[in-house]
Amino acid sequence: MANLSLRVPDELLARFDAAAGGQGGRAPTLRRLMDQAAAGPPAAGGRLPTRPLKLTVRLTADDGEGLAREASGMALTPNGWVAALIRHRLQGKPTFGPGETIALLAIQGEVRRIGVNVNQIARALNTAVMEGKVLDLEIAYLDTLRTELRAHMFTLREAFEGNLAYWAVEP
Repeated sequence: MANLSLRVPDELLARFDAAAGGQGGRAPTLRRLMDQAAAGPPAAGGRLPTRPLKLTVRLTADDGEGLAREASGMALTPNGWVAALIRHRLQGKPTFGPGETIALLAIQGEVRRIGVNVNQIARALNTAVMEGKVLDLEIAYLDTLRTELRAHMFTLREAFEGNLAYWAVEP
């Protein structure tokens, strides 16, 4: 979608805002005027594109300080922290801070590496005729990878459970 920018005198904009206020605001009113001027059908079958909801909340000074402290603790902005809280409450989705996200991506990379190793071992076992000692080494290596994979999966589970517990709101 294109973005339009123009300069108008302050007085004209004030009058336009007063008129557009009862019609959904500046952008929808401008789109309707442009559709009428172009004598074309309204965009997207007559529906205006939806925008994310903007929510304004007034907090006491103590609540604002608490919000800033909590958001800072997760390396989120206050708006990001509140959005994460709402997202969890409505959709049950976790939100991780930047540091946690990097750690989770590292774990994902390790799990992928282990999966590649297991796949290579499985192919080797399926295609090669191995003598007892070599086979024992491969099985021991598989056992090591299984232990490592369980540890990573446990860490992931702890991260998600901890995150969901953090965002939980008592009814």
